[in-house]
Amino acid sequence: MMSAETLKAASQLVLDLLYPRSCQHCGASADGTRFFCWECLSDFHYVQPPFCSCCGDPVPGHIDHEYLCVFCARRTPHFAGARSAIRYEGAAGLAIRAVKYQSATWLIPDLCGFLEACLRTHYDLLPFDGLCYVPLHPAKRRERGFNQAKLLAEGLSRRCSIPLREGVLRRLRVTGSQTHLTAAQRISNVAGVFHVARAEKVKGARLILIDDVMTTGATVNECARVLKKAGAESVHVLTVARG
Repeated sequence: MMSAETLKAASQLVLDLLYPRSCQHCGASADGTRFFCWECLSDFHYVQPPFCSCCGDPVPGHIDHEYLCVFCARRTPHFAGARSAIRYEGAAGLAIRAVKYQSATWLIPDLCGFLEACLRTHYDLLPFDGLCYVPLHPAKRRERGFNQAKLLAEGLSRRCSIPLREGVLRRLRVTGSQTHLTAAQRISNVAGVFHVARAEKVKGARLILIDDVMTTGATVNECARVLKKAGAESVHVLTVARG
């Protein structure tokens, strides 16, 4: 008897044969396992050194030593480190926005592929006890129908065999979009927003916190703060894209 995962994979293979995939960005024929063609994938801007050794924010130019950005030097983040796979621009930005605002959840496996590559590149030698994710407020979750960060965490958990610590974090109020807020306003906007609902799953744990996009890091830093306060040994952040 086939497992649920095997049955799902077989069903997807049949669908791919009957309805070949096209590129999400340009509409051309895509690789049979992705929703992007190789040409569009080559236009993705991958996050590469030099970048801040703590938050992973890339900087232009040449730096031949360990670099700490001004934000991390001033505020000392609560997370032990943060890394992102690609820049939040071009086809990558369009794909993430399509997931969030057009319910294009079929792109989640593609985005999980970027997360997995980023994890294996930057965190492969670190031991982790579990994954958690940035939560949505229940009202926002009902409106959207899903939490893209949760879907990404579930996919990465399956790919890398790192247990998902479900329901660890709760969002206490709706904060709205932070797109047009300054860095200081973003920090203020998320202060006191998150709560650890399952402290027994956090105490002593080495966690990876998953989200789709990291910009100033205010949201993931606040999540890391409450996780550490609840007893987490360490929190590393992993996002698909960096704004």
